[in-house]
Amino acid sequence: MAKIELKQPIVAEISELIKDAQSAVLVDYRGLTVEQDTKLRKEMREAGVTYKVYKNTYMNFAFKGTDFEALAPYLEGPSAIAVSKDDATAPARILGKYAKEIQALEIKGGVVEGTAYDANGISAIASIPSREVLLSKLLGSLQSPIANLARVLNQIAEQGGAVAAPAAEEAPAEEAPAAEETAETPAE
Repeated sequence: MAKIELKQPIVAEISELIKDAQSAVLVDYRGLTVEQDTKLRKEMREAGVTYKVYKNTYMNFAFKGTDFEALAPYLEGPSAIAVSKDDATAPARILGKYAKEIQALEIKGGVVEGTAYDANGISAIASIPSREVLLSKLLGSLQSPIANLARVLNQIAEQGGAVAAPAAEEAPAEEAPAAEETAETPAE
């Protein structure tokens, strides 16, 4: 009875962690050095991702009845979970980057926006740029035609100014000979 009471707060903690989560990715973290783990955790925190190690049985209890229940088959061996409530691709992207660098880090599977993926699926999701990068690319593609239009309009204005300038220069030149003629006339 005492063991069940000890498990409940941890299961509740995991349940709260995955509640309203955009995504969760499970990894086998065996073989990571302290330095690698610290660097990984720091990057996760900066991206707003929660990265924790829990016992598989606790995670299994917390996953029951949720979208994350699909992760149950991956709960073998040491498991860490990376959860994001904001950026659906952040856990996969960061873990994917580290899995390429660190052979010991193995992605098991994950759930992104309610859909379960195996390790290959999570690796594919890892290649998707962050929301901020996608938004900046979209903004850049929207600004490009506007910037081009502004350049064209500016060139037209400059050419219009260049056409008007010679006409303005010609007018005084025409008046100048008339003034010279009048100046020459009294001298004759």
